[in-house]
Amino acid sequence: MPEKRKQQRSHLILQQTSEPKAYKAHQANGGVKPFVPNLLRQQHGAALQAQLQALRPAAASAKAFQEDVDVESGLGLQIQFVGQPDVEMAFQSLGDERQKIELLSVRQNGNQTIANVFVPDGKLDHFEKVVTEYLQEKKDKNGDPRDHRNLLNTIESIRSAELQALWTDDLDLLPKDKAEQFWWEVWLPVRGSREAVVNDFKKIVEMTGCEVSEAQADFPERTVLLMRGSQSQLSQSVLGLNCVAELRRAKETADSFDDLAADEQIEWLDELIERTDFAPVLRSVPRICLLDSGVNRAHPLLSSLMKEADTHSVNPAWGKHDEANHGTGMAALAAYGDLTDCLASGEPVTIRHRLESVKLLPNHGANEGGANLHASLFAEGVSRPEISHSHRSRIFNSAVSAEDYRDRGRPSSWSSKLDSLAADADNGGEFPRLFVQSAGNIRDNNSWLLYPDSLSTNLIHDPGQAWNALTVGACTNKVDTGPTDYLPIAKVGGLSPFTTTSATWDSAWPLKPDVVFEGGNAARDRFGAAGMSSLNLLTARHEFEPRRFCTFNATSAASALCSRMAAQILVEYPAIWPETVRALIVHSAEWSEAMRDSYLPRVPAKADYVNLIRHAGWGEPKLERALWSVSNSLTLVIEDQLHPYKKGKGKIETREMNLHNIPWPKDELEALQETEVEMTVTLSYFIEPNPSARGSTSKYHYPSHRLRFDVKRSLESTDDFIARVNAAAEQPNDAAAPKDPHWLLGSGNRNKGSIHQDVWKGTAADLASRGVLAVYPGMGWWRTRPSLKRYDLPARYSLVISIRTPETDVDLYAAVENKLIIEV
Repeated sequence: MPEKRKQQRSHLILQQTSEPKAYKAHQANGGVKPFVPNLLRQQHGAALQAQLQALRPAAASAKAFQEDVDVESGLGLQIQFVGQPDVEMAFQSLGDERQKIELLSVRQNGNQTIANVFVPDGKLDHFEKVVTEYLQEKKDKNGDPRDHRNLLNTIESIRSAELQALWTDDLDLLPKDKAEQFWWEVWLPVRGSREAVVNDFKKIVEMTGCEVSEAQADFPERTVLLMRGSQSQLSQSVLGLNCVAELRRAKETADSFDDLAADEQIEWLDELIERTDFAPVLRSVPRICLLDSGVNRAHPLLSSLMKEADTHSVNPAWGKHDEANHGTGMAALAAYGDLTDCLASGEPVTIRHRLESVKLLPNHGANEGGANLHASLFAEGVSRPEISHSHRSRIFNSAVSAEDYRDRGRPSSWSSKLDSLAADADNGGEFPRLFVQSAGNIRDNNSWLLYPDSLSTNLIHDPGQAWNALTVGACTNKVDTGPTDYLPIAKVGGLSPFTTTSATWDSAWPLKPDVVFEGGNAARDRFGAAGMSSLNLLTARHEFEPRRFCTFNATSAASALCSRMAAQILVEYPAIWPETVRALIVHSAEWSEAMRDSYLPRVPAKADYVNLIRHAGWGEPKLERALWSVSNSLTLVIEDQLHPYKKGKGKIETREMNLHNIPWPKDELEALQETEVEMTVTLSYFIEPNPSARGSTSKYHYPSHRLRFDVKRSLESTDDFIARVNAAAEQPNDAAAPKDPHWLLGSGNRNKGSIHQDVWKGTAADLASRGVLAVYPGMGWWRTRPSLKRYDLPARYSLVISIRTPETDVDLYAAVENKLIIEV
């Protein structure tokens, strides 16, 4: 056995390290109250009152229309509240569950907020009463104001909601020609009967000649489906459409299916197969399931890794074979990695995982405007292999993405469905899934010429913004342009010119991509930029006669390599959760010098590290670090759960936090004294999504729950640490608690999305007393939406904690291992 392999030791998976404690969040200190303008009360109230009165004829017309078509999901009118310019509207106060008044969507129009509200028949009186109490300056029995000033003074006007008011997508995507037919994405509320709302919508719009697809995507408070029609057609029934929460333009194409030309013939395929050891066909063997363009499994490189029963299609009419020259290439990369390395090495190759394929789109990825709702297709693609082989351990990989990046981090129906499937929301979270999703590509040669600035303006494509996905961008080490005048665009270790980023997303959205893998490079000369075979990866060609191989690149290739690493982790640790596999991959990533040089100044601030992550994720993962600990690089893995919320007296409250006492190598760290050491903490969990324009405007209403971690500081007692994070602790929260500036990101920056990582750097002596860690809940819709009754659900999570020291004689791994033996 090689000496290096002897030093490798399995990560220590800890059991029963946590102690649950009643939890209450501290009140935010120094928060700035929203600005509420001072208005002339009588004048403003009278104007709002007149606007509400003017809505009564529209409400009567809507009721008559809805009764005439026999609407079953409730009569009523949509009205629109327009906010004061440059003022934050208190829109959450517009909904009233008791009266079934529903806030449907919120959007920004320039410097104004627009809120659409469904008002049931007869409930306009509610808002008239609110305005009356405003005019009367109503007070309660204690003399405190109950006049709704903080709501009404943020509202400029109230009016009937027209068709354009329901549009929450980019206005430029709405055709100027109102007669132009296109595919709309329609978001419907649930209102106690999902089926009744859908039937009412179909009944109304089909009267105008619009076509509605059968496919739909279901979420806790929304149903999403596709409709083909024009603005003119839909406007005919706008009075009846009280059941539409929002309208968007449907995504039309997937950008990953451009044909990739083969340019090399390799004659060594048989020799490679002879020295390859393939995984047996056993249930326990992990599978990578490719949601792609199908796979031609007859390819000699793949035939030993897939059976006919391992191939599927969401539409039998499409067949299962790869006509786009994409899924087959993905499969070979997911099995072997870059074939350039395999063919050049001559070493034995061992593949200990197998493959599955689901053809997700028609040949060549074409979506000719048909009613293919990506969210529905994606869910169907996941269900096919699970129905056939329900108990297999698998990783789902998808390099299918939308052609644009207009969501800019906002949840879409597609990304929300991915989040829902990952969390297994429909089955109470019993069988979560790991999804490896490509970030999407830059295919424009002119953009390559603007590298690296182009990376900051070409943003991650839908569904790469999914919180629960392991979103993969691309880096490159390929710079050999041969004897030509071309020069590589990216430096060794830099980001690939093909990759996309979240550089200009709103800061509240997740830090994406999570990681980067090899995705190839492009080249340039004085005439322009071009692709080059020597700067790509090598993989299997779908039509393998006479040429067996072709080149491949971009975030598709990177995501396939990431899926391969995930499978390799599952081979070594078959019992770990999907959340843990994701955590280990992110935890093992490192930034190259080229990545650091591109985005970090000489003295970086925390915001600079955030910018680096929004371009390069946490860097390129290292398989050795993901799989093994060594004496001076110790990795601890914890899988646990807590109950974030409970039903209190009249409201939902936070319930508990977990305090983890880690078997810490305290003596060994103290012996190292001033030696510089590094601790990395990764918290990974899956959220249940609740997408809507209302939820995406208030960023923290999309996830079911949020979790946070904190680590005891060196000068804190455990009691003081608990008090610092937990208002339910008996000890006072000392405002003078010692600061902890040595985290790269800090709690204000790392708590985005559903995987949080941070790196602490300091002395070993300082780290020695930090072996206590807390995981505690933040806000989520399980708490804010009590009518959905999710507040009793547990939230499971994975924690990965590592300590890295310079090469020393101190064996941190053995120290912790001995503590665990003693405890047992």
